[in-house]
Amino acid sequence: MTRRSDSDNDGETSSPSPSWRPKKCKGEKHVSFPPDEEIVSGFAERKDTINVDSLTLAEVIEAYKRSCDKHQVEPKPKILEQLEQVTSLNGRAPCLDLKGERLDPLSCEALEVILKSLSFDFINLQAAELEENGASSLLDMILYYESTPHLDISDNTSMGISGWKALSHLIKQSVCLLRLDVCNVALLQYPAQVLSRALLSSRLTVLHLQSTCLSGRPLFTLVAALKSNRALRELYLSNNNLNSEQDSMQLGDLLRYNSSITTLDLSNNTIANSGLEEICEGLRGQTDGLKVLILWNNQITNNGLVHLAKVLPVLKTLETLNLGENNLQNRGIHTLRESLMMNHSLLQLGLEHTHITCEGAVALAEFLAESRQIQRLDVRENEVRAGGLMALSLALRINHSLTSLDLDHTPKQEQEDFLMETQKSLLREISELCTGNAARHRIATETELPWPDSSETR
Repeated sequence: MTRRSDSDNDGETSSPSPSWRPKKCKGEKHVSFPPDEEIVSGFAERKDTINVDSLTLAEVIEAYKRSCDKHQVEPKPKILEQLEQVTSLNGRAPCLDLKGERLDPLSCEALEVILKSLSFDFINLQAAELEENGASSLLDMILYYESTPHLDISDNTSMGISGWKALSHLIKQSVCLLRLDVCNVALLQYPAQVLSRALLSSRLTVLHLQSTCLSGRPLFTLVAALKSNRALRELYLSNNNLNSEQDSMQLGDLLRYNSSITTLDLSNNTIANSGLEEICEGLRGQTDGLKVLILWNNQITNNGLVHLAKVLPVLKTLETLNLGENNLQNRGIHTLRESLMMNHSLLQLGLEHTHITCEGAVALAEFLAESRQIQRLDVRENEVRAGGLMALSLALRINHSLTSLDLDHTPKQEQEDFLMETQKSLLREISELCTGNAARHRIATETELPWPDSSETR
């Protein structure tokens, strides 16, 4: 098994050594580990000599049971159940779900016979209580066997230095790992450093780092690496307490120097108006890059939209903009209206719970009447009554691109009963008009070019 040598330390300063150090050797790869507390038992088989075609599912299950017996751990019923559902040993099985299963070092060791025989579309190690030795062992196995393109190690807070170093090597060396989820883990000091160094040369295209305390120095370290990264396409940084000052400056720099990231999720932070200005300055220099920007719940007000209004007309690739759960009010919609009309790339606009009323809906209707590309508009949880619905309905008689207009299903309270009935009638009409647009687009898809996906991003 390909393992990390004593000299391979990612350039970090000296740190406490784990209890074992595997050695590289020429020819066949043999690894011998002391018994008991050490991590992976001796392994004398080369990966390229394993004859998977000769195995049956029953043999894999029996091998796992024997491995558990050898390492004096009970076979996990959840694992046995999943193995029994595997339909073929060729190709990748859908998932190895170990979420919430406590994986001590010996339990990790017992998993090797499975990883040797099967690969998976997704391996879920979330909240598996991985300890340092077990984490290091298991991640080394996943690297050696190229076990999965999608790995989730969220909620594992005790991986230790060896575990994080093993994760770093996995990120740098794996040729198949494309998505990594590391959420609800504090990326402070050493973890942030090794993760960032690994990203300098990784093949990852999707990285989820929600709730990882990235604010401040850890974010600076991450951004420094991502400025030169050209592989990553999607970056999720929600719930990190990202602030409107230094953090937003770093995000602006990231957008200024990296045009490979197409999705940036900053939900549930405190970017605020001044932070939005920094982000917009970074966006201004992008001629080919960001397609999805999610700013849900970031304490942005109508005053901050001045900065967005300046940059929207020059953005050529932005397709999804989610400003939901911000106090934009009608003034914010008026601020954006002209810029939205001038932008020719936006396909989806999220304005859920942004404190707009019929006045704001009328401004949006004016935008819809001019737009030839917008596909989805979300204005749920706003006080849009009969007047606003009427304006939107009239705009949809002109607009033939919008296929989804998300509105509250229950009519808002009105002073007159007939206005409540009017709302219900207008909601039906809007739904029918969107359905008609969608039908036309399906016909266009069959006869011309593919229509862009309008799936929800929040």
